[in-house]
Amino acid sequence: MKTIFTFLLSAFLLTSAFGQNQVTDQNTASNPAAPSKEAYKIIFQMTSSDTMVHKALMRQITNATTVAPGTQIEVVCHGPGLEMLQAEKSVVAKKLKEHVAKGVSFVACEFSMKERKVSKEQLLPEAGTVEAGIIEIVKKQSQGWFYIKSGF
Repeated sequence: MKTIFTFLLSAFLLTSAFGQNQVTDQNTASNPAAPSKEAYKIIFQMTSSDTMVHKALMRQITNATTVAPGTQIEVVCHGPGLEMLQAEKSVVAKKLKEHVAKGVSFVACEFSMKERKVSKEQLLPEAGTVEAGIIEIVKKQSQGWFYIKSGF
């Protein structure tokens, strides 16, 4: 009798715990815009000159920082992606400035700048630079940052 009682009690506790997890998962799934208590570190790679990709990235950053407010974000622009950071070519300068004010970092690859003859003075004032964009991404990944390639 004691064995049956122990078995039933164990089954009840296991079922209760499983049911509780389902309720928690359903609450999260039913409200995906609810802010997360978890903060992430995300490194985006921008290699496209497509202004639609630039605008989409700004929306993705807004979404990420809304859902997980403590998230650290850095965007590394190189190759054709440098255009997003060039003052005369950027269509997202205003939004970029807003993101920088909230702690998002945007950097240009100095190797790409040299190759494309883009000076630091041609970049938006909010943009920084790194010596090599790919190495910056690898460094961040080795520090536990999540990598996302921008684009469609």
